Amino acid sequence: MKTKFVAYAAAAAGIMAFAASANARDLIQNKGSDTLVNVAQAWAEEYQNVDSSVAIAVSGGGSGTGIAAMINGTVDIANASRSMKQKEIDLAKSKGQNPIEHVVGYDALAVFLHKDNPADKMSIAQLAEIFGEEGETDNWEQIGLSVDGCKGNEIVVVSRQNNSGTYAYFRQAVLGGKRDYRMGTLDMHGSKDVVELVEKTPCAIGYSGLAYATDHVKMACVTMEDGGTCVNPTVETASDGTYPIARPLLMYTNGEPTGKIKEYMDFILSDAGQCIIQEKGYAPVRAVQCN
Repeated sequence: MKTKFVAYAAAAAGIMAFAASANARDLIQNKGSDTLVNVAQAWAEEYQNVDSSVAIAVSGGGSGTGIAAMINGTVDIANASRSMKQKEIDLAKSKGQNPIEHVVGYDALAVFLHKDNPADKMSIAQLAEIFGEEGETDNWEQIGLSVDGCKGNEIVVVSRQNNSGTYAYFRQAVLGGKRDYRMGTLDMHGSKDVVELVEKTPCAIGYSGLAYATDHVKMACVTMEDGGTCVNPTVETASDGTYPIARPLLMYTNGEPTGKIKEYMDFILSDAGQCIIQEKGYAPVRAVQCN
């Protein structure tokens, strides 16, 4: 009986020791942009080989979700594909938070078309008339196109939900900020969902991060003005700013990062971290040599 008791006690002590060890790991909560979620998960996984004492919990939900968590003090790092608004910064500060912005990469916001769409380029003005409220273009024939499999050639406009940083940035860059999206857009929850719907819908046009491109859809080159130089969305054109719908990718911390959070942010901005973001289809913050 005494032997069994000793065995049970030893087993219980082992479980408690394991639990204490798990609880001893530093946990970094990282939440926000769906554009960044894949690379954020890749960073978190690789960082286990750098410092296994740190556990990083990554989740998406959109830039608005991450920013709201930063405002409420429930996240260590908020991912965003748009800058925080001044009213959001003011609200955060009123709650004792001090959001600090970090640029961790750049993205080309691609315009996706069905593979059977004969269009190969679009101007900002054309996109504004397709996506914008009271836009004059709702049929492909209006811009001289006929799309196989698209009944009546009516344009199906695919957008993102309004808590998305991608939604906010496209509105600012293409519609001018003050103009809203047209009624009747199909608003997708995630970047991948936009591309998948365009792939299945011959009449569709949508926008999403370059990293979500597949061989099953087309990407239009984009001109700043009708007749201007048409620039394809690539890592290089996002990095040098020549692509008209390029944007920075951001992380926010509460104040300048210190301790384990600083060490993690330093890793993200190191060559190793920047090679990961490049591998995922985004532009790094600087030129890096990757294997």
